[in-house]
Amino acid sequence: MYWDVKTVKPLPDFRIYVEIEDGRKGIFDLNPYLDHGVFRELRDVHYFNRVGIQFGAVTWPNEQDIAPETLLSKMLPVESTAPDEQG
Repeated sequence: MYWDVKTVKPLPDFRIYVEIEDGRKGIFDLNPYLDHGVFRELRDVHYFNRVGIQFGAVTWPNEQDIAPETLLSKMLPVESTAPDEQG
């Protein structure tokens, strides 16, 4: 669908760079989630960096996920396509 995530890259400080199928790009901060339930596991930087995409959502191997709707409502839009410059 047009709001599915097509690109995700881990960034420093528990943030991720995301690109949505409709062309929107942004930075999503996971810090507010790290003290809650299954998201506590993401505090391990090596595990956090294993972020991926499954069925259009941002996911990690142990079934943590962030739905595209949540990303779109909370991400900070960016114009650049280079996440390394966001930092």
